[in-house]
Amino acid sequence: MELKLVKIEKPADCNTILGQSHFIKTIEDIHEAMVGSCPSVKFGAAFCESSGPCLVRVTGNDEELKQLASKNASNIAAGHSFIIFMKNAYPLNVLNAIKSIPEVCSIYCATANDAEVVIAESEQGRGILGVIDGLKSKGVEKPEDVRKRKEFLRQIGYKL
Repeated sequence: MELKLVKIEKPADCNTILGQSHFIKTIEDIHEAMVGSCPSVKFGAAFCESSGPCLVRVTGNDEELKQLASKNASNIAAGHSFIIFMKNAYPLNVLNAIKSIPEVCSIYCATANDAEVVIAESEQGRGILGVIDGLKSKGVEKPEDVRKRKEFLRQIGYKL
């Protein structure tokens, strides 16, 4: 077995969801969940099929994000994994809808951070072991940091 690290390539203004599923209809269900939970979202999604032709299945309503999803899914190339790139929404706007898809087994990350995917590769194929999401913690927040966190959440409209 060989371990590999695959960087998720994305623009800074883009959010990502990476997950594991178990069936080819995942890609269509992801599309429906995305537009059904946040009609203004622009997204591209790709699903790595794990049997038969083993193709990367792609959907979305934004060509650039579809290409981005296709490229990253091809780089990851781990069976039954999926990746979604989105703009005009945050993962929290769609995450419950994605998690409620019957085929979705788990979510590895939902982030705007730079992220890397830890891959194990064997003779049979590839699997995702985990994700490195963002930077290492630098300490525990102090009262000033709490104030800044609360201000930020109100600035972006998620708290009153």
